[in-house]
Amino acid sequence: MDEAPGTHRCSVTTRLEVLGRAPYFEGLSVGALENIDQKMRAQMFHVEQYIYQAGQEADELYVLAAGRVKLSQTSADGVETLSDILVPGELFGAMGALGEPVHLQSAAALVNSCVLRIGQTTFRQILEEYPTVALRVLDDLAARLTRAHADLGGGPAQPVSQRVATALLHLADKLGVVETGQPGVLLNVPLSRVDLAGLARSTPESVSRVMSNWKKRGVVASGRKWTRLLDLAHLRTVAEMAEISDI
Repeated sequence: MDEAPGTHRCSVTTRLEVLGRAPYFEGLSVGALENIDQKMRAQMFHVEQYIYQAGQEADELYVLAAGRVKLSQTSADGVETLSDILVPGELFGAMGALGEPVHLQSAAALVNSCVLRIGQTTFRQILEEYPTVALRVLDDLAARLTRAHADLGGGPAQPVSQRVATALLHLADKLGVVETGQPGVLLNVPLSRVDLAGLARSTPESVSRVMSNWKKRGVVASGRKWTRLLDLAHLRTVAEMAEISDI
């Protein structure tokens, strides 16, 4: 059984810094951020501990203050697949007040993580106090609705290589580390073929073929808990217009 999350006293400096980077609160004054911070609760979640699970009632929003959180969803055949990895400053979660009565994904700590959380009633107070935040929430809801319509509408399917390249570049932007004297960009997180398949909306077998091809060509290298992107230019080219030879 998961250990219950315990109260974690993130430093005030850390809390205000990450709140200032969160999409809804970016650009607010220090006083406004301090006011919002006082309305939020901080909790520590341990490695692999669920913050919430798909299907549970959605009544809180979260801001990652420290660590890494993975979002996942379960396929029709019961396989849990990775859908994103979050870094400090990112908002996640859902609430009925924003049109999402239940969580469609699960969230769990990838490493020990400090999370700030806020309930629906208190979040409504923030929207009343700060019209800028309310407008950003409306913009976010409109963007989500547009994405949902696009997903329902389908459209031309992207080649697997294009989707894998896009997923790797997305992770590089969020998690990538450039090391002195080392080539490319390091993703220092466990990333299985199943995980990458979830991110790329493909199958592990198809992703394995693409990654094996790229390994042979020196585009990527990987180990059990890391992936190194050696040729970012090639990945960007594939992400923009996939090459038949990469499929």
